[in-house]
Amino acid sequence: MDVRFSPDEFVKIKELLVLYRCALKNMDMRMDILLEDFDNIKGHNPIEHIKKRLKSFESIAEKLHRLSLPVTTESARNHLTDIVGFRCICAYAKDIDYIAEVFKAQPDIKIISEKNYVKKPKPSGYRSHHLILEIPVYLSDCVERLPVEIQIRTSAMDFWASLEHKIRYKYKSGMPLHLAEGLKECAGQIADLDERMYKIQELIDIAY
Repeated sequence: MDVRFSPDEFVKIKELLVLYRCALKNMDMRMDILLEDFDNIKGHNPIEHIKKRLKSFESIAEKLHRLSLPVTTESARNHLTDIVGFRCICAYAKDIDYIAEVFKAQPDIKIISEKNYVKKPKPSGYRSHHLILEIPVYLSDCVERLPVEIQIRTSAMDFWASLEHKIRYKYKSGMPLHLAEGLKECAGQIADLDERMYKIQELIDIAY
């Protein structure tokens, strides 16, 4: 089903996305500063790379429809917290909580929600640490506070999540049981591998 904003709402959602683009730039700058700090001051960077995105008009409309919410700008502003999204990919699972704490410690950021699917995975096996942060966007005459979603996971967790998303998209009516069980088993193996890789890195650090 092709879900769209009405012409009047489309004008409004375009204006709202200008604010969210500013929020993306704000968070992007914070990420760059952290990378500089980790690389050049701390001497160790736990973040391998960062992905970012701003939801499109179509994605916003589709999500509102999927949640049985009105396809309006007001509804998007009041109910969606993932219009701006960042994904921090790190080498080791042990780094995930540390990175989350770094974001949470920034004094002008408000924590809207936190879900640690690394310590408590979803029934599917999905693992990732999710933060919804409310960050300030300073305009010429006011301050807007907007939500930004941060997902923190290892490269292996990210690969698993990408594969699971593709399979769920393919089987919209329901993932076959053997695939769901296979994915869950792989998720457990990935968690074990992440732990073993970290222990090997620790041995290398001790040796050198």
